[in-house]
Amino acid sequence: MTERVPIGDILRGDRTGQSVKVRGWVYRTRSSGGIAFLLLRDATGVVQSTFRKEEVGDTLFAAIEATGREAAVVIEGTVAEDKRAPGGYEVRGSAFEVVGPSANFPIARDLSEEFLLDVRHLWIRSRRMTSVFKVRSTVFRAIHDYFREEGFYEVQAPIITPVGSEGGSSLFQVRYFDRDLHLTQSWQLYAEALVMALERIYTIAPSFRAEKSRTPRHLTEYWHAEMEVAWEGMEEALRHGEGVITRAAQEVAARNEAELAYLGRDADYLRSIRPPFPQITYDEALERLQGQGVEIEWGKDLRTLEERALGEMFDLPVIVTHYPKETQAFYKRTDPEDPDLVLAFDFIAPGRGGELIGGSEREPDLEVLKANLVRTGEDPKAYDWYLDTRRYGSVPHSGFGMGVDRLVQWVCDLEHIRDAIPFPRTPTRYAP
Repeated sequence: MTERVPIGDILRGDRTGQSVKVRGWVYRTRSSGGIAFLLLRDATGVVQSTFRKEEVGDTLFAAIEATGREAAVVIEGTVAEDKRAPGGYEVRGSAFEVVGPSANFPIARDLSEEFLLDVRHLWIRSRRMTSVFKVRSTVFRAIHDYFREEGFYEVQAPIITPVGSEGGSSLFQVRYFDRDLHLTQSWQLYAEALVMALERIYTIAPSFRAEKSRTPRHLTEYWHAEMEVAWEGMEEALRHGEGVITRAAQEVAARNEAELAYLGRDADYLRSIRPPFPQITYDEALERLQGQGVEIEWGKDLRTLEERALGEMFDLPVIVTHYPKETQAFYKRTDPEDPDLVLAFDFIAPGRGGELIGGSEREPDLEVLKANLVRTGEDPKAYDWYLDTRRYGSVPHSGFGMGVDRLVQWVCDLEHIRDAIPFPRTPTRYAP
């Protein structure tokens, strides 16, 4: 029997001269002078197949010419090297079978972004999208590998929660039988309970923010890589942030050079991502921004505009630390040297990534936590189970959350974050 092979094997030159069977979807067809040219794609690549009318007969040749874009087909033939073919190889076909027909495929050239979002279930087949998804898979793998090799346990936290961790204004409400609960903004509160048992933990899971932000780097549903570590403070958490970003960049550069080339991203730049990353305080960040003519009032959080301007001042992601307390979540530790600041940090990437990581050392003092909750308009009684983490054997601990979709956006240098995820959710986009 003719062996079925992935197209990637053919493009690597591993099957030259062999009789093979390939299966996939029709990327493009044309015919000229009694020869039909068919580009076939599978998950591993795109290869040209050629059929000569004099060899396959009029009936089969006509069927090949009539095959629509994105039809699923099986082709048999012999692999030959041909520098004129895309990828340098072709399958000289002898047999052809349509498994799943396709007529009037709706995607053509020069269509609007909104239309492509409407038919996202079909657009994800494009070479651009599949290139991104292959990089995305490598990024997820790199995150898992980094934390597991550092001795972290993977754990999961609830998606449906009674209280929020990042403020009530960005909580999605869900009806849970006879009461109103919320979709999680972060595993944060549960992680602070789990870390007292397992000491070094991480997760990759969906998070939800009901923010009506219409920027190129905001989603309402996104994938969140979060870590929490006991017995370690802010500086140790920063080293893990450097480590996981570096691991992702290096893995993508090593495994996805072809995809990066198709996307126009320089793999050598990703190879240059290595610690230590530049590190400045919030005050120093404001000085740098004001020096570039970007006006920002002390005490305000950095917005997309300021983050992008700051990121462009560095070749590597820049770490910003010691934020004003009033802009930060209740659980972030007050700076022992300045009560107006907290031991919190962000990693801001150059280019289109923006803030990749946000984290902090956690507030150890039970009474300070209660006061912070009251200050932010929350009822400490609703957080009583969480406050138990400080009542019974609390230790210093820290952690962070990383937006995986933003990391993919930055690694691929994508203009919009919605192209970093197969089916994006934004304030106006909830289908398909």
